[in-house]
Amino acid sequence: MVAEACLADTLEAVAACGAGRKVVALDGQVGAWLPPGLQVIAQRGATFAERLVHAWADTGGPGIQIGMDTPQVGHDELDGLLALLVRGAERQAVVGPAEDGGWWALGLPALMPGGHRAVFQGVPMSTPLTGASQVTRLRHLGFEVTMGARRRDIDTISDLAEVAALIPKSRTAMAASNLGLIPSALP
Repeated sequence: MVAEACLADTLEAVAACGAGRKVVALDGQVGAWLPPGLQVIAQRGATFAERLVHAWADTGGPGIQIGMDTPQVGHDELDGLLALLVRGAERQAVVGPAEDGGWWALGLPALMPGGHRAVFQGVPMSTPLTGASQVTRLRHLGFEVTMGARRRDIDTISDLAEVAALIPKSRTAMAASNLGLIPSALP
């Protein structure tokens, strides 16, 4: 219920942003949470890094990739990150760092020679070092990296409470409150 609410809030921001193409890489079935105008592709790969590589290969780019665990992100912030790529050179990348050391957003140019596999090679996933390692890897590959705003992603109940406080009228806050995971989001 909370995960679906996070996904719905995140996709609402994606649907409202100015990207010419909006794609959801999904592991599972489409639900009522999918707004109109978003293309769905299947996630592929056994590891998280492989799923990232395949999502970029299947969509091409340029683009911004985000997860569903930052429902507080708005369409205006996504548009700002996209603008950094549009203005940037062919070797421009954007990273939105997460407070836990990971990243919540990654922006890359169009498909590179040899694919995007090199972008994720050697980057430890889901660790406190993921974000810094990703930035180091991008710079090693010759990218100029622009940093987006630091955001909290939702990995724990404490994270959920902090994010829900930022967006008290969201689906995410309402779902968490209805399950008793956080205090009521209503006054």
